[in-house]
Amino acid sequence: MKTIYLDNAATTQIDDEVINVINTSMKNIYGNPSSTHQFGRKAKSAVETARKNIAKHFNVSASEIVFTAGGTEADNLILQNAVSNLNVKRIITSKIEHHAVLHTCNHLQEKFNVIIDYVKVDAFGAVIIEDLERLLKASKAKTLVSLMMINNEIGNLLDINKISDICIKHNALFHSDTVQAIGHYSLDLKESPIDFIAVSAHKFHGPKGVGFAYFKKGFGIMPMLHGGDQERGARSSTENVHSILGMEKAIQIAISNLENDKNYIEGLKKYLISGLKKLSKNIEFNGFSSDMQKSSYTILNVRFPFNNAMLLFSLDMAGISVSGGSACQSGSNIGSHVLSEILTDKDADKTSIRFSFSKYNTIQELDLVLNYLKKQKSN
Repeated sequence: MKTIYLDNAATTQIDDEVINVINTSMKNIYGNPSSTHQFGRKAKSAVETARKNIAKHFNVSASEIVFTAGGTEADNLILQNAVSNLNVKRIITSKIEHHAVLHTCNHLQEKFNVIIDYVKVDAFGAVIIEDLERLLKASKAKTLVSLMMINNEIGNLLDINKISDICIKHNALFHSDTVQAIGHYSLDLKESPIDFIAVSAHKFHGPKGVGFAYFKKGFGIMPMLHGGDQERGARSSTENVHSILGMEKAIQIAISNLENDKNYIEGLKKYLISGLKKLSKNIEFNGFSSDMQKSSYTILNVRFPFNNAMLLFSLDMAGISVSGGSACQSGSNIGSHVLSEILTDKDADKTSIRFSFSKYNTIQELDLVLNYLKKQKSN
């Protein structure tokens, strides 16, 4: 059975060149970067070179990059540090953020009495700018705004420059979970003055279990983990050397091929949209995911005109890997908090599927998916 992987928003296939870098480093750079002998110095040098190279891609200094075990840890480190070290008393976020942000905000509210306010989003999941302005004007408490650059479920693109300008105007800090964006969009952090971002390597064909947090220079960092002085005291734990080097390579490949990959993957998304529309005039798209200007070219969230709890399972049995879930809660399927927030009761119980693409997908694969869905429709 031919397998088709269309769940790249969950994780991506690791690039062969990245695997080669990881394998080589595991064989040849096995010293502890904290050791002072030549093996340790070799590992430390490799890590610091990777940090500098990664920083250059975002037009920041190496000292502003803190390596983590992934995007979730990066989000936690940033948000918890904002409260414990930067005296943030209030966080403004949205109810359609990743749980790495939402659950951390809940924790900070319970433990430190941090005020959590939620900016309204419209029926497409777009942040209502006027409501953000209203919330920022409503309190003089030191505030951090946390809004993701690309929504991981519906693919909506956030105008981070506009949000950044609003935050600066109201003297608020700005954090963005950029996990779905890095490797697919260029981001110059001098031109886009965001204070903090979270990044995860496995979303752009790098290894799992590694990422980084960006802290704009001038913001001190109080670690969540204790027991060592790694990452200049910001994050105790022996550095994951081979994964850091793999992430460096993955970023380099992604940025070098960004325009070509974007054009190719965008073509795949347009092709699937066209095929789905031909399949049924009643198929709809959640959020702005079918709008090529307002959504990521890597994500398409499709709402079918029926409720079929077995569709996701049957696609998997046919070798087609996607993500799904309706907005309702039923049995062990707790559904999507994002779709629950934006869909009406009429649409909430319909079956939604997220297709997400990479450079490794093909038109031929999409034809097989469309043919399978056509058979399901006729049944």
